[in-house]
Amino acid sequence: MPDQYRILKEPDLRAYLSALPEVSGKLGGVPADWTITEVGDGNLNLVFIIKGSTGGIAVKQALPYVRLVGESWPLPLSRSHYEYLALVHQARLAPSLVPDVLHHNEALALVAMELLEPHIIMRRGLVAGTIYPRFIDDITTFLAQTLFFSSDLAMPAAAKKEGIAAFAGNHALCKITEDLIFTDPYRVAEQNRWTSPWLDATAAAFREDLDVHVAISRLKLKFLASPEALIHGDLHTGSIMVTERETRVIDPEFAFYGPMGFDIGAVIGNLLMSYLASAGHERAPGERHAFETWVLETVEKVWTEFSRKFLKLWRSEAKGDAYPPTLFAGGKGAERLETERQAYMARLFADTVGFAAAKTIRRILGLAHNIDFEWIEDEKMRALCEARSLHLARDMLVNTASYAAIGAVTRAAREARDWQPNFAR
Repeated sequence: MPDQYRILKEPDLRAYLSALPEVSGKLGGVPADWTITEVGDGNLNLVFIIKGSTGGIAVKQALPYVRLVGESWPLPLSRSHYEYLALVHQARLAPSLVPDVLHHNEALALVAMELLEPHIIMRRGLVAGTIYPRFIDDITTFLAQTLFFSSDLAMPAAAKKEGIAAFAGNHALCKITEDLIFTDPYRVAEQNRWTSPWLDATAAAFREDLDVHVAISRLKLKFLASPEALIHGDLHTGSIMVTERETRVIDPEFAFYGPMGFDIGAVIGNLLMSYLASAGHERAPGERHAFETWVLETVEKVWTEFSRKFLKLWRSEAKGDAYPPTLFAGGKGAERLETERQAYMARLFADTVGFAAAKTIRRILGLAHNIDFEWIEDEKMRALCEARSLHLARDMLVNTASYAAIGAVTRAAREARDWQPNFAR
């Protein structure tokens, strides 16, 4: 049955891996002595850690349904193939920033990859108040390299269109994003939940707020219709594994050609949520001040360093069909092209601000919440942190034009940290 899908249990997985020399050799020892632990804490898949006498690996197998919900929500297994393609692409463009792929079986919807140890999920570290000195440089390199080199700025049009076609079949995962991020939090939806009763009025207000509905619909249209680059598609702090010296991006099964600001906004939105959730994890007033200062500095530098690296690539590696050099020859042409680059980055920043807001709202009013908030034991305090995040996110979403630079975002986040909703006054 090697080419027939079945959900692998421990004995099946042990037998399957033992027949793969590239895997069994890495694990070492006798297969019967390998330890196999299922550790998947995400919403969609099975994840196994396998350890032998000389090494370890991680194995991810897609389920034919959403794990968080169950068999009532079917999903195609093909998402595992798109994840594999994305990992290979990212490894080529951003080496050492994604796990190495050791084996892929499309029929089994299975990927075996490097075991990341002692890395932890970044979101868990942020909840604990841990500072990660390498993160800014690593994540901005990942974003700049993967986004620029899959864009029309770097790729000939034919190659770009072939790339779009290669990922076009990942529409079921895109549909999840389209519904859960851009639609469901703003209407009555069975899967929605929030910290009740404190956020009941806020959730109702979002369902009636037509300014919000217009703004989120514009972002949804951009997500639907702007294949700017191959994006990760789910780049939150739960899809990043870290140590203080290393960063690895994981789980790109939502990958497709979409708007670049969606990936950048996902990183920034999750950092803002970490900042505004931090008060709920304090054991003593002010004890997390240094961490919170670092988070906001990181928000600013994620954008500024990404922008710097992206523009550097554009100036030196622009081999795509966009902005033909023959149209910008000479001194005046070069000056005008540089002006256009700055305008391009301003548009991308506006997209980033909007998508950061959308990612925040969905994590509080929709399905699949963040442990940043969920692990705050005092429910009213949790609601207070979430209300502050929603207050900030709504303004970023509706008044995006007032956020002309990343400093405006962090200033607004500091103000939101002290904002008091009606239930807390």
